Amino acid sequence: MEFTTGFGWSRLLLAAAFIFGSVLTAQAQIIPPFSPAPTPAAATPDDEEAEVAEAPDVNDADVLKGIDVDKLDWSQLAIDAGTLNDIIAAKKRAQAAANNGMNWSSNANANGSSAVTVKQSVSSFWDTRVGADMTVAKEPTTMSELLAQKAENGGNLPQSSGSAWAAATAPGAGAIWDKTAVEARVDPGSEQSKLGASLTKSVPLSSDYSLTLQNGYSVNQQGTTALPGVGGHVTRNYGTDQSAKVEITDTGTSISAGQTMSTSDDKWLRKVGAEQKLFDNVTVSGSVGETSQGAINKSLTAGFKKSW
Repeated sequence: MEFTTGFGWSRLLLAAAFIFGSVLTAQAQIIPPFSPAPTPAAATPDDEEAEVAEAPDVNDADVLKGIDVDKLDWSQLAIDAGTLNDIIAAKKRAQAAANNGMNWSSNANANGSSAVTVKQSVSSFWDTRVGADMTVAKEPTTMSELLAQKAENGGNLPQSSGSAWAAATAPGAGAIWDKTAVEARVDPGSEQSKLGASLTKSVPLSSDYSLTLQNGYSVNQQGTTALPGVGGHVTRNYGTDQSAKVEITDTGTSISAGQTMSTSDDKWLRKVGAEQKLFDNVTVSGSVGETSQGAINKSLTAGFKKSW
């Protein structure tokens, strides 16, 4: 013979546990009848080692005082295993969304504006991310600030600007390259967009030296606003770059060499550089490169980077 009830096994187990705990609590409130203590003559060595339970105090609080058991909401126990799993899964999704939320950062510029960056991870597959880089101009609060900002910008007030981007990092193709990175960027204010991809290959030379090779390809598109009598047009510029970088682990030194070429130039433009890590978070870098006008471009920079 087989019979069923309207409650699942999980509900019955939870209800039994609750009733069992209530019974134990109620029994703890009952004061046992007084019994005289045993005389010392009747004590034995085993009795002396045994632990004597302390009787409940009459002043202990009654946990069921003021509670009508018949009016308790027993429906709170009506949770089956499937519903409990759904609640746990929802909490895990909420925690993951909080960890993968938008990441905001802001840095103040010398001219009073702020560089604001926001980014968010879209998917762990191929490490896909989206974000925006914005320059927020400071609104003048006094007439002196207004005149100063106009003087610094040729008589005009600085305007806020920004660009949106999306990036993804994918694995390479076996022994040919290790990593593939793709990035797209759109600047609606200047009607400019860019699509780029890079292929990276890391080659360990020894325990202290490593070599990184990279090939990059990009397409830059620049549009112009249509004017009365003059139609707008779009120009595209294609570019490629190649670089090699050697890192020395013990000294924190890296040496790089590379070359770039685009459709606007008719020759390769070469560049060499080096970077030295002085101590934690502080680096010094220098580079020497060619320009399309034939001049030599030299730079020496120092940087500090801290994440928290």
